[in-house]
Amino acid sequence: MAAPETQGAAAQGGEDRNGSHGGVGGVSFEGTKDCILEALSLPEGPGGTTASAGSPSVPCIFCEEHFPVAEQDKLLKHMIIEHKIVIADVKLVANFQRYILYWRKRFTEQPITDFCSVIRINSTAPLEEQDNYFLLCDVLPEDRLLREELQKQRLKEILEQQQQERNDTSFYGVCMFCNVEFSGNRSVLLNHMAREHAFNIGLPDNIVNCSEFLCTLQKKLDNLQCLYCEKTFRDRNTLRDHMRKKQHRRINPKNREYDRFYVINYLELGKSWEEVQLEDDRELLDHQEDDWSDWEEHPVSAVCLFCEKQAETIETLYVHMEDAHEFNLLKIKAELGLNFYQQVKLVNFIRREVHQCRCYGCQVKFKSKADLRTHMEETKHISLLPERPTWDQLQYYFPTYENDSLLCTLSDSEGDLTTQGQKEKVPVLSEDTAALRALKQSSILNQLLQQDCLQN
Repeated sequence: MAAPETQGAAAQGGEDRNGSHGGVGGVSFEGTKDCILEALSLPEGPGGTTASAGSPSVPCIFCEEHFPVAEQDKLLKHMIIEHKIVIADVKLVANFQRYILYWRKRFTEQPITDFCSVIRINSTAPLEEQDNYFLLCDVLPEDRLLREELQKQRLKEILEQQQQERNDTSFYGVCMFCNVEFSGNRSVLLNHMAREHAFNIGLPDNIVNCSEFLCTLQKKLDNLQCLYCEKTFRDRNTLRDHMRKKQHRRINPKNREYDRFYVINYLELGKSWEEVQLEDDRELLDHQEDDWSDWEEHPVSAVCLFCEKQAETIETLYVHMEDAHEFNLLKIKAELGLNFYQQVKLVNFIRREVHQCRCYGCQVKFKSKADLRTHMEETKHISLLPERPTWDQLQYYFPTYENDSLLCTLSDSEGDLTTQGQKEKVPVLSEDTAALRALKQSSILNQLLQQDCLQN
């Protein structure tokens, strides 16, 4: 029997969401090994004598064939036809190259049957007509952990890139509609296009790889293609009139090409912004009929990093930590130049050390938090922070306490509590333009515009 042509064709119908395997349509499954045989470790290099992990090609898991990264489908087809291995849900793999290199190494250490389910084709036919395919999917715990680790690494890279772009003052760009040049921060150009041309691709802080995004949009316009309906026109003036009259000065939300430029698409494994938004909308619909007439709002209290003191305002808590413990978080933030994400990691690091009754200044453990606090205050170790690599780690993105209100008060600006009244005036642009469109349609200016068109 001919081998399947695509990854999905071989995997469809043979596996349910709980990982159970049953005979369907002449295909039978043997048991998946659900134990992790050894600790996971992503390879520093590939599992063989092929190119390095940073090369532009990806090797086959079993042989020396290489394929360009951009020709991923050819590699998948090769592995199905030549080696009878199927990788399920390839689109959920954050880094396909490192994924392949990892399993290439693992398959040289242990048999493939230790990891993969076996799909038997034509299981009801005579033995000589039967054929076995191997399914590599996230039902295997090791594969699931690998996919999650690759997703975390990609999210870390995206957040670092986003932070770099937020602080970048060397940006240069040209407006796609009026050719005015802008330099400084990317937000200047994006806010200009939204304010002057009603072209809003989202808040600057929601976008990553902004320069590449703008180049992609500019190429479409240079090819005389509408950004929304994606139709092509004969000249630039016709395209401009079309986008203005049809209100097509926006991007096509169904075009998956743009997903990689929005941070929300990197937050959850296998979920696009539409799926995340749909979940949020569904939750709102489930609660829209609830009666909130008896709602009483209680102030949210933030807890001190070193004791049980609670304060209803962050200003009060900062004063307490400075007076009682000689710990000035705002001063540390300013001296070390901490951005928002670094502040989060520092707070979570201190929370964890105090929870474990360990002094982060000398690494001595104590029997109780009271003993730890006494030691740190007497030795002045509270203000003795360790070197940045100790706490500036990915693991401290995750809160030590899930209800830590202090994390919600951290700010990316330079001292919101000490420089009030000196903030830069940044325009706030709504991404929901439904009200704006309704206002334009009902405006009396439409009548004047129609009269002008009739006269011309």
